[in-house]
Amino acid sequence: MKKTSKLAPILLAGALLFSGCAENPADNVPAATVSSTPAAANTPATTATPGEEAQATPVEGTVYAFSDGTEVGFVGSKVTGSHEGGFKKVDGSVTVPEEQLEKAVVDLTVDMASVYSDAEKLTGHLKSEDFFDVANNPTATFKSTSITKTDAGYDVTGNLTLRGTTNAITFPAEISVEGDTVKTKAEFSINRKDFNIVYKGKPDDLIREEVVIKFDITATKQA
Repeated sequence: MKKTSKLAPILLAGALLFSGCAENPADNVPAATVSSTPAAANTPATTATPGEEAQATPVEGTVYAFSDGTEVGFVGSKVTGSHEGGFKKVDGSVTVPEEQLEKAVVDLTVDMASVYSDAEKLTGHLKSEDFFDVANNPTATFKSTSITKTDAGYDVTGNLTLRGTTNAITFPAEISVEGDTVKTKAEFSINRKDFNIVYKGKPDDLIREEVVIKFDITATKQA
């Protein structure tokens, strides 16, 4: 009986721990397909001289520059809860050849030092080597290589460079042209370890590997 009484608090603590695990936000969004092999652009390459790499022909078309309303955000979580954040400085463009969205190219650059979150202490930690390592990786970039029409919208494939690691990713998105404005919205998850962000967190409050990424891009036609 004494042995049972000693085990009871341990069992109770374990039950409370598992019952208290917070929901994983990544479970509510589609997971991006990730490949360590960079995706090739769907534009033809120029002829290269021997010993030189072929360079992709620059995309020509109508250029829409990101406006102030553009947002890139994220949601990270651990077993006890989640945190939301984003970046205050995002620059880029959407180039649409022949007014065909399937041929469009999204080119995005994020100033990683502009990161913010819902907790001041966390914001500082995100800039450190444990996460984004901003001192050595001041920017993150994404450039689409193909856009495919689907029943639900579009599938966007491109190369995401984060913390010095480049992977090809594919994710669903909503893309529309409204007058002189192109709008792109996407919400999907990636595994942070694919981009060499491997910090585990505290033993009793482990950080989940899945992170939700949010794109809300508004781009305005350039004269």
